[in-house]
Amino acid sequence: MASDYTRKQADVALIQEQMASGKKIIRPSDDPAVAVISSNLKQTSSQYTQYDRNSTFAEARLTMEETALASVSNVLLRMKELALGVNNDTLSPNDDAAYLAEVKQQYLEIIDYANIADPNGDFLFAGNKVNNKPFVGNDTISYTGDDESIHIQIGSERSVASSDAGTDVFMKIRNGNGDVAVTANPANTGTGIAPTAEITNRASYSKDAYRIDFTSPTTFDVINESTGVTVLAAEPYKAGENIAFEGLQTYIGGTPAAGDSFTIAPSTNQDVFTTVNNFIDILTSAPTTDSAKALRKQKLSGLVNDLDQAFEHINSKRSEVGTRLVYLDNTRQENEAILHQIDKTVSGFEDLDYADAVTRLERQSTTLEAMQATFARIESLSMFDYLR
Repeated sequence: MASDYTRKQADVALIQEQMASGKKIIRPSDDPAVAVISSNLKQTSSQYTQYDRNSTFAEARLTMEETALASVSNVLLRMKELALGVNNDTLSPNDDAAYLAEVKQQYLEIIDYANIADPNGDFLFAGNKVNNKPFVGNDTISYTGDDESIHIQIGSERSVASSDAGTDVFMKIRNGNGDVAVTANPANTGTGIAPTAEITNRASYSKDAYRIDFTSPTTFDVINESTGVTVLAAEPYKAGENIAFEGLQTYIGGTPAAGDSFTIAPSTNQDVFTTVNNFIDILTSAPTTDSAKALRKQKLSGLVNDLDQAFEHINSKRSEVGTRLVYLDNTRQENEAILHQIDKTVSGFEDLDYADAVTRLERQSTTLEAMQATFARIESLSMFDYLR
């Protein structure tokens, strides 16, 4: 009787304690199996909470990168406008000076965007060397970061690159049209200009460099510079007509002079800083002769192609950043759903059903009161009551 009474007192006390805390399980010993499961779920919940914090941090860095790249893209568009504006014969030295001042300012802007840092002071485009200012120098820019990207864990088996290495964003940009680049011999004395070239048959294209040599104002040879083989000999020249050979096609306008030459070479990587510096070099010297003006137009044609390539490259990187932001957002939503389910499961294990608790408390209290009454009557009985 006494042990039953003590047990009922403990039951009532437990329910009262549960109601005070709002939890069904006060101590692991109350339900060891459920306590273990609940503990494991809480650890998982903590991990997903950390993933959410990581996602917020990654999102902030990616948003900063996207903003910086958008700004660089706008600068490159403006530079193309300037390059097209410069490409005429009516500019005065004062016009050149005004263009030069703006291009120099935009050059500094691109460097600033390339050296942007997150709120922690970590440089976005330095790779893993976040404490290194990635791009240093004036006329010649050097990269001090590495080629790695910082990956942040945003899910149990998911991570996302929170930035891009500066080499990938600003340096590994193909010049020309992305396939080939055309240049004129600086010693040319005629007024010929070869604005661009294209690959018309990739199967026939050898990826060698070719030189177009003018043997007279009306004839030219095409020479494979890698092999020394003359591909075309004594070809008649007519301004604006296509010149096609070994999977390549170009055209030349103006009037070349005997001894003038143009080179078509495979595109190579050219950093955006070199491209802008080329623009500055073009603007620092005003042409005074027809041949110098033609060389300037040739350089400007090449510059416009390089700016187009830089613009497309930067926008491609922006697109990659946007894709990562979408991936991050989708992962965050999935994590939130998982975390909600975990919390719901833990709540089911631990949280008290107050209506049920009140019912149990009333039932146990009633039973306890009955036992108290019975126990009191038994204790009041004397020996004579038993012998009666």
